[in-house]
Amino acid sequence: MNSPSIFDLFFIDIETVPVSPAYDQLPEEWKSLWSDKISKTMPENSTPEESWLQRAGIFAEFGKVVCISTGYFLLHENGQLELRIKSIFGDDEKELLQEFIMMSQQLLKHKKYFEFCGHNIREFDIPYLCRRMLINGLDLPPYLFIQGAKPWEVRMVDTLQWWKFGDYKNFISLNLLAHVLNIPTSKTDIDGSKVQEVYYADHDLPRIAAYCQRDVVVVANIILRFKNMPILDDASVTIVN
Repeated sequence: MNSPSIFDLFFIDIETVPVSPAYDQLPEEWKSLWSDKISKTMPENSTPEESWLQRAGIFAEFGKVVCISTGYFLLHENGQLELRIKSIFGDDEKELLQEFIMMSQQLLKHKKYFEFCGHNIREFDIPYLCRRMLINGLDLPPYLFIQGAKPWEVRMVDTLQWWKFGDYKNFISLNLLAHVLNIPTSKTDIDGSKVQEVYYADHDLPRIAAYCQRDVVVVANIILRFKNMPILDDASVTIVN
């Protein structure tokens, strides 16, 4: 198992919502495209309206990013480990993605061998970001141009993959993994299924960002457990505005 230094990790977590709050607000062509997309996986007796609310946000073709939380470790002279977190959130997805690219490029100047780190980022967060960048007309930075790349060429640490230990049939949620490793969960206020409701009904982006940040802390603590290091306490986490 590839085990990079914790100081080369760039933690990320994203929150996504459907591009439209309701199926009936879609143009007719997009209604048809959605029905085609989910026709083989939609549960029996489920309507397109119901499936839209339940699943549209997880597909980059029908969703958008509303929050990206990032984090990295610092070690102070007194030996104190700190996790520094910054979130980007808003309604303008293109602007949000541009800021994320700039943040990543800035990190690359200081950490030549940085690797993205998160839970299920290999199959969700990173591909989703790449697809939404292209949809928004943005150039993919070189470190995200991963189409056809070999596994060892992708700069990515995925705690889901680490937990599999080569067992590709196994899937574990971040919440369950936190529980089995005795790490405080992030699901204290909302969970992923509630994000679109909080966004469209309440438009409470700071609440979404706070939830996203808690996921970053959980992933960081999972990495520390894999390294057999003490997990972070609240005083060791800094939120940067």
